[in-house]
Amino acid sequence: MDRIVEDLTTPMVSAKGVRKHFGSLPVLRGIDLEVDRGTVMCLLGPSGSGKSTFLRCINHLEKIDAGSLRVDGDLVGYRESKGTLYELRDREVCAKRMDIGMVFQSFNLFPHMTALENVMEAPIRVRKEPEALVSERAMSLLARVGLASKVKSYPKQLSGGQQQRVAIARALAMQPKLMLFDEPTSALDPELVGEVLDVMRDLATDGMTMIVVTHEMGFAREVADQAVFMDEGVVIEAGPPRSVLGAPSHPRTKEFLAKVLS
Repeated sequence: MDRIVEDLTTPMVSAKGVRKHFGSLPVLRGIDLEVDRGTVMCLLGPSGSGKSTFLRCINHLEKIDAGSLRVDGDLVGYRESKGTLYELRDREVCAKRMDIGMVFQSFNLFPHMTALENVMEAPIRVRKEPEALVSERAMSLLARVGLASKVKSYPKQLSGGQQQRVAIARALAMQPKLMLFDEPTSALDPELVGEVLDVMRDLATDGMTMIVVTHEMGFAREVADQAVFMDEGVVIEAGPPRSVLGAPSHPRTKEFLAKVLS
């Protein structure tokens, strides 16, 4: 069986012994984490610690070399038969990935499409949903992220913060059960960061399960249910933000926070 019996106690994300190498370089050295449904996990740590790689493994943009990853009880990218894992076909992987929204550092909007068209594209092309239904949902999502007046604007006519909010609306248009954010504010000018974080706060309030790679410590402290500090491909410390950020127990966590909070 490749599926755990699904119930409300099943974690939205479960990682056990996840390892990943790029050539001879070990990037993830055995990650064990669980994310409960309806909660927010913030992944913290220095550049090169494996945070973004782990995020990309969750939706099989990167293949893991050992261990297992499950989303809502399903193995990610594989099926299991008699104790052996077999990789799914690309079409099957894409079908599973539809339930996982992802927002990248760069906005990756289609430059030749308006904001509305960018948000509508995937539900129509991938899910084959009716255009009228998708249009209504897209308009609602753009209003939700504060861009009701920008539906006909092209990416080049939008600020970086506005483009990232379109990217969030685009991910939400697929009605995902899980949202992944890979340093969504790192490419923004400082004055634009707040408008993107506000949208993410609203998603958290609405109960969206989220995993966020971020250097925004204030956001992690305020919004996260769980903060995870990673370094050199391992989890150094994990727990409520008030513990990890407010009273870290590991010297490496203390050293990192002393630098980023100074």
